[in-house]
Amino acid sequence: MKQTRKQSTVVRLFSQLKGQRVRLIMVAVSIVIYVGLSIYNPMYSALVVDHLWQSIQAAWNDGTSFAISWTNMGRELLQLSIQYFFTWIFYYLQSYLMANVAESLNLELRKQIAQKLNRLPLRFFDQNKAGEILSRVTSDLDKIAEVLQTGLLKMIVAIGTVIGSLIVMFYYSVPLTCIFLIFMIISVIITQIVAKKNLRCATQRQETIGELTGIVEEYYNGRNVIKAYNHEVQSQEQVAAAAEKNRIANKKADFLTNCVNPLIRLLTRLAHVVIAIIAGNAMLNGTMTVGVVQAFFQYINQTAEPLTEASFMINSLQGALASAKRTFELLDEEEEIPDPEHPAVVEKAKGEISFQQVSFGYNPGQLLMKNISFTAKPGQKIAVVGSTGAGKTTLVNLLMRFYEVNGGKITLDGVDTSQMTRSGLRKNFGMVLQDTWLFSGTVAANIAYSKPDATRKEIVAAARAAKVDYFIRTMPRGYDTLLDNEAANLSAGQRQLLTIARVFLCDPPVIILDEATSSVDTRTEVEIGKAMKKLMDGRTSFVIAHRLSTIRDADTILFMEHGNIIEQGNHQELLAKKGAYAALYYSQFE
Repeated sequence: MKQTRKQSTVVRLFSQLKGQRVRLIMVAVSIVIYVGLSIYNPMYSALVVDHLWQSIQAAWNDGTSFAISWTNMGRELLQLSIQYFFTWIFYYLQSYLMANVAESLNLELRKQIAQKLNRLPLRFFDQNKAGEILSRVTSDLDKIAEVLQTGLLKMIVAIGTVIGSLIVMFYYSVPLTCIFLIFMIISVIITQIVAKKNLRCATQRQETIGELTGIVEEYYNGRNVIKAYNHEVQSQEQVAAAAEKNRIANKKADFLTNCVNPLIRLLTRLAHVVIAIIAGNAMLNGTMTVGVVQAFFQYINQTAEPLTEASFMINSLQGALASAKRTFELLDEEEEIPDPEHPAVVEKAKGEISFQQVSFGYNPGQLLMKNISFTAKPGQKIAVVGSTGAGKTTLVNLLMRFYEVNGGKITLDGVDTSQMTRSGLRKNFGMVLQDTWLFSGTVAANIAYSKPDATRKEIVAAARAAKVDYFIRTMPRGYDTLLDNEAANLSAGQRQLLTIARVFLCDPPVIILDEATSSVDTRTEVEIGKAMKKLMDGRTSFVIAHRLSTIRDADTILFMEHGNIIEQGNHQELLAKKGAYAALYYSQFE
């Protein structure tokens, strides 16, 4: 079963290379020529050495000085030099082309993952740490590219070189070749045993890297909370524990990758000694020439070195397979339901939202919401209130189709939102979340995130509406001031104001405010409230609020508890019921 999975990973990895056939053909041709020259060079050198040795003996016997001329060894030595030169050229060419192939594959996989991440449901990101995902996009892909550039290329060249060299070695001396093969078979057996163990260790290493990256990313984002609660020591201990776990996994994988080489080299040297003794005796008996013996030792080195490196190459390939397996697991994650082929289109929506018997659960077998129904007329203000965890944000996520409903339907202007494309649906919405997200770039670019083609005049108008224009103009470069490091130099309220300006800019028919003013002071909240009231005029708005004083003017208030709407009506109606809403309202003003 494991072998089948490994084979399927290999097949799938190489199927990714189908767009690089030309480069791969050029690599194959370069390898064939390089291997051919590598096999032919020692054979030709045997002739050159024997000719050289005969010329030296003849000169010695004749009592003349030995000299190399064009006719006497000059042409042969020049040809041998040219052969070695072209061997180097084709080695360089195949290495260069294979590097291109590996990096192109890396780029293609990164593109596929980037596209995949855009198609994954929000549930996936809720269940996986950001650092774990990042490790698959970075370290796993880098490992694959690295091994393809080195390990795989060496493996292919080694196979061709070893087969060709052994054929010539058998031609020169069957007994010596058999002695050499006995030592090499022992080496191969050792390599196979270690390779099986190394695949498990390589997988564990990549998993611990992902775990460590996730913890570091989490603690970096929560650094202020860690300091506020004096958890520096505990966080350091947890990072150290994850790092230690990664160190142990690395130690095992690196040991198995590197420990075999010295043992294989020892076996190779023993083979050299035994063969040298026998070959020396053959030269004394006249059954082998000097040129043939030196050529035979060249073939031993050409064969032994790849077999020695095979342990490292195979173990490296195991690491690449482990990384490829993790990459393909990400690419195989369940995606969002595809957009319909012939989607419904709602241009310039009026803003009528209707939930009709909607049911939803993060797990299909455990429903959080059951039979949720209400209607928001165009221009109405709908407030969603309730205790923490009541399902307020989940309701909004369903409206935006961040999650798919398990039953019932949600309509926009009478059109089922599931029949629309997600982008087409979301063009009708503007959101201000409790968590502010600003990106690296200028202040103007951050405001224009909701409308990339906006003019500077429109951006400034949106900033003024959000009561943030004056603050922006006090910054070093005004609207062209660069924000980086999550705009850490801005207060939470200032960051929130910039995200509110985005909504003013895109001017959507439906507005969602998830505790939009939670990070601003009371005075600023009043100013924003005035601007928001103007913005919401004639537009449907959903407001999630904990402070009930801010939503008393709502047309409809939805009071949620445990995922369900237990009360709905306007402020006066709900107070008159003297139910859960009234109890919460009066508790805030006692």
